[in-house]
Amino acid sequence: MADAKSIFPKGEALRSAVRWISRMHDYNLKTLEEAAKRYDLSPVEEEFIVRHFLRTNMKGGVPEGR
Repeated sequence: MADAKSIFPKGEALRSAVRWISRMHDYNLKTLEEAAKRYDLSPVEEEFIVRHFLRTNMKGGVPEGR
């Protein structure tokens, strides 16, 4: 996936990972780690999806602060 990532516009891997996670409808740490590996996310991108999806899941589907 690293070779394909180089042709994506900046942030495309993160957007693809978020779409995949959303289709999975399973917002747990294992799924988020799988998405990070599948889409070759950077550590910062992986941290973003973990914080976003785990926070959303804990707040009953509403991201914290909204």
